[in-house]
Amino acid sequence: QVQLVESGGGLVQPGGSLRLSCAASGSIFSRSTMGWYRQAPGKQRELVARIFTAGSTNYADSVKGRFTISSDNAENTVYLQMNSLKPEDTAVYYCNARGTYVFPFDYWGQGTQVTVSS
Repeated sequence: QVQLVESGGGLVQPGGSLRLSCAASGSIFSRSTMGWYRQAPGKQRELVARIFTAGSTNYADSVKGRFTISSDNAENTVYLQMNSLKPEDTAVYYCNARGTYVFPFDYWGQGTQVTVSS
């Protein structure tokens, strides 16, 4: 059974920084596109950033230049460094692992709250 465990959320002032971590159990990490999504109250879940197995990345326009996704394959962990945070970044952030290993898979973490407020 694959588990994704997020950590690093919290309350931060506008302009501040946070780093989210997502640790993946099981043997899928190297076969996965790892992504961070977020869902604000009353809104749909949206893609924030993802990193592909070859190491390429893409980002939502709203976070380009402020957020950086990275991975540590030895630790089966993906990170989201968030800088210059804005109140509109407030949301529950979810880690996602998606790919194919015999069958397609799509796993989600439990989410971590990020609140940007003064």
